[in-house]
Amino acid sequence: MMTITAGGKIIFILMAFLVTFACFASDAFSGEVQECLRCHAKHGIIKKFENNESIEAYVDAKKFMVSVHNSLACSDCHTDFSTEKHPSRRYRSKKQYIIKSSLVCRRCHLNLKATPIHAKVLSEEEEGKPHPCTNCHGSHSIVHVGKRTFKTEEQHCLKCHAYELSMEFNNGETLSLKIDASLLKASVHRKLSCSDCHFGFSSTRHPQRNFKSLRDFSIANSETCRRCHFDKYTKTMESIHYIKLSQGNLKAPVCTDCHGSHLTLDFGKERTLIAHRCQRCHPRIFDIYAKSVHGKALFDMHNRDVPVCVDCHKAHDIADALALDYREKIPEICSNCHANEAIVSKYGLSTNVVKTYLSDFHGVTLIFYKKQREEFNKPARQIAVCTDCHGSHNIISTRNTDPAVVKANLLKRCQQCHKDATKNFPAAWLSHYEPTLKKAPLVFIVNSIYQIFIPGLLIGLILQIILHIWRYAVNR
Repeated sequence: MMTITAGGKIIFILMAFLVTFACFASDAFSGEVQECLRCHAKHGIIKKFENNESIEAYVDAKKFMVSVHNSLACSDCHTDFSTEKHPSRRYRSKKQYIIKSSLVCRRCHLNLKATPIHAKVLSEEEEGKPHPCTNCHGSHSIVHVGKRTFKTEEQHCLKCHAYELSMEFNNGETLSLKIDASLLKASVHRKLSCSDCHFGFSSTRHPQRNFKSLRDFSIANSETCRRCHFDKYTKTMESIHYIKLSQGNLKAPVCTDCHGSHLTLDFGKERTLIAHRCQRCHPRIFDIYAKSVHGKALFDMHNRDVPVCVDCHKAHDIADALALDYREKIPEICSNCHANEAIVSKYGLSTNVVKTYLSDFHGVTLIFYKKQREEFNKPARQIAVCTDCHGSHNIISTRNTDPAVVKANLLKRCQQCHKDATKNFPAAWLSHYEPTLKKAPLVFIVNSIYQIFIPGLLIGLILQIILHIWRYAVNR
């Protein structure tokens, strides 16, 4: 009697499995399907159209085996074809071929309007916008969407939204609903699912929503952001953008206008992107900024130390730059960079610019008037700040500029407040220099004398008081 070893048993089982699979495959592709796949399961059959487009008539047998239509014969869908009849047909384009071929789906799937997504598609078809079934469902590899055959929610949504779909608004505007999957992968939200943002939508629910215009749709959609970014959202409510929006200006930007929707980027890694986003609404100011000393350093030298829009105006709680409160904070805003030794020392600049401003007439007056306005509710007065002399978006470097030109420009700025200022008026100001024996020697000497005289005067006064008390105590 012959004995079978353990290894022999394994080989026997594997051979039995392969024979069974081969029989199953043979049964699955028996008859008409097997006859058609003799040619169409091989690459190389090309169908050409009149506009020189082409399509390959290849069918993946493995994918067809797991398709929901694997029990159908080829002629059930390709009604003009059989094993005996293989007619030649002419089409103007690939699009025409796909549209006409997919119409056969409607012969079996009659109640398409029962689902919201199909009702929307059919209504658009009635208006002349064809949506072939195969664009979303495929042709020979159709799977059953109701059995959760998709690994992720995105795969399910992209079965439709990876193709040309559109949404029409009441005013006639349209929005493309086609989503580029590569943009989702590059987004900072790539780990989120579609329904995390599109609240109320799922594989089973696809509600119909109506909006007056594309702008109304964008504003409504931006409200989704507050579910996760409530801290940022509350800041926007204090911004000039939100004020303008609440006053009826629908052009005021919302979250998605700056950050995008499906491609949401991290602005912190690319500062030029921040400036370009602001350019969308403020193109004239952007052009001025791009020519300034800050703009040139940013765009030409990719310098990350120079300020961009949000460094001065903030990102979410953007203040009104024309308001007095903002104007009074300008020296503080400029000091964020120009009082930072680690930044300005790289470029041979001095931190004295802030110190000298706060100690001169303008800086001291600004501090006093600000306190009076806050404590005694006195009317405010506009005092010269950094931007009055240097400009705001059009700041230029004075290093390579003719001193006479700098002086002439400074005189014009002085005359905005000091109407009677003459050409020698700016020379009376020490600028941002500290007095030395070389620069304003007379002021330096007077300051030095005061530094000795005043402490000596105070010490003498204190000694006189002490001596007076001592004399009074002795003579008593």
